[in-house]
Amino acid sequence: MKFRYIIFIIFFALVYGGLIFKLYDLQLNHGVNFLQQVEARESITQGDFNRGTIYFTDRYQNSIPAGINKKFPVIYAVPKEINGKGGLGSEGVAENLAAILGVDEKKLAASLSSPTDLYKLLLNKASDQQAKSVGSLKLKGVYVDDRNFRYYPFQNLASQAIGYVGVNQNNNQPTGLCGLESFYNDSLSNNEDLHLTIDRVLQSKAEDVLTKLVNKFEATAGTVIIENPSTGEILAMGNTPNFDPNDYSHADISSFLNPAIKSLYEPGSVLKLLTMAAGIDSNKITPTTTYYDKGFLTLNGQTIRNWDNKAHGLMTMTNVIEQSLNTGAAWAEKATGDKIFHDYLVKFGLEEATGVDFSQERAGNLNSLERKNAQDIDFASASFGQGVSVTPLELINAISVIANGGNLMRPYFNADLKPEVVRRVISADTAKKVTAMMVSAVDKAEIAAIPGYRVAGKTGTAQLAENGAYGQDVIDTYTGFAPAENPQFIILIKIDKPKGAPLAGLSVVPAFKELAQFVLNYYNTSPDRPITNN
Repeated sequence: MKFRYIIFIIFFALVYGGLIFKLYDLQLNHGVNFLQQVEARESITQGDFNRGTIYFTDRYQNSIPAGINKKFPVIYAVPKEINGKGGLGSEGVAENLAAILGVDEKKLAASLSSPTDLYKLLLNKASDQQAKSVGSLKLKGVYVDDRNFRYYPFQNLASQAIGYVGVNQNNNQPTGLCGLESFYNDSLSNNEDLHLTIDRVLQSKAEDVLTKLVNKFEATAGTVIIENPSTGEILAMGNTPNFDPNDYSHADISSFLNPAIKSLYEPGSVLKLLTMAAGIDSNKITPTTTYYDKGFLTLNGQTIRNWDNKAHGLMTMTNVIEQSLNTGAAWAEKATGDKIFHDYLVKFGLEEATGVDFSQERAGNLNSLERKNAQDIDFASASFGQGVSVTPLELINAISVIANGGNLMRPYFNADLKPEVVRRVISADTAKKVTAMMVSAVDKAEIAAIPGYRVAGKTGTAQLAENGAYGQDVIDTYTGFAPAENPQFIILIKIDKPKGAPLAGLSVVPAFKELAQFVLNYYNTSPDRPITNN
């Protein structure tokens, strides 16, 4: 009995002795390697983050994720292990990994050659196949892990509005670097969600229409905006070219800017609407006021002509909008008076930022009218949108004043914000009269007309200045809203340098009609006029 007790004690002594020896071996002999792996893993995960989700919406108020956190495989190495005992060495590892990672073998070997480095990132956001292939090799000192990254499920959709998350010379941790990711970075970094007014369905359709338009006319760029004129909610905003924020490092840096908010341009004849609004609201003209059109007007040694180079005889102010007569806009401006005209452009918000919740918004430029030596030709040119500059957002926001009955609204993306009236610009009666002029223009031209609806719209074809003079290239713009009496939306479409310099009526107007028809159907909007059979 005593003998068996001694054997039992010896057995457990050997077992515990083995465990103690194993623990000693792990701590002292392999502890350095484990420590290196832990330190390397901490390096790869130190940028891991939890960030609030950005959501699109739709007509049913559904929340649709547009910017989320998603885990991706990360491949990294511990050069000290690679070049230590049992490792293949930098050249051996590079030979095995270069093809999988898609990198140059010699450069990879050089980056792994240090015998003391504990961490070397090999690939962020690796594909599942790359992660599987690397893992199957079981190379000493090479590891595959997971890390949270910002992910945009809709890729390029609304990319210049949303922006992206990344690192740069000023931020070694992921942060919002442009767009709404930047403007709302503090709240998003605190894991607060951001719900946008952008409707995913409308955004997708708007960008599709814009892309087809730009491709058809081989334009260099384009912008589309859909806004609720009564509230200022931005329902869609897109530009081309754009970028994929999931792969922003391979995009041209110029594509990160949002031209709808940051680019100035001369809008052309769309501005005639504000000229008429200023004159009517100041009681200087009415829609039926007449002037005699000779087809040209010479001021300060410069001659203004109509787009068709024709004289139209006796014309009303409504005719001026219907036929987009430059001489008529200049006549209306002079009848209104330079100071009154300028003051109304300021009230419409053309030389101030709109206040949209977006970083580094640009303000319009009315300098040509504010110089001490401003001449009659400057004011006449401004009356039809030349010589003054606006952003597309400023322009659609100004035309929204006419659409909503006279108020300048603050546009916004954040659905948690409330509509904000900046100021009243024109009376409701003036807005109604100018709207009627716009509807008449659409009805007469027919291109933008939609059966069953009163559509209000206006074209703009502006020549681009080159070396101080206007050249052959143009920018085409169309803005319009419907139903005219109680519009649910206003649309602006703009394309730059369409090939062959077509008039806006032949380029952007058909695109507007397609998009407007879609929006009316999407909202199931009731017709506001009888449908007649011709």
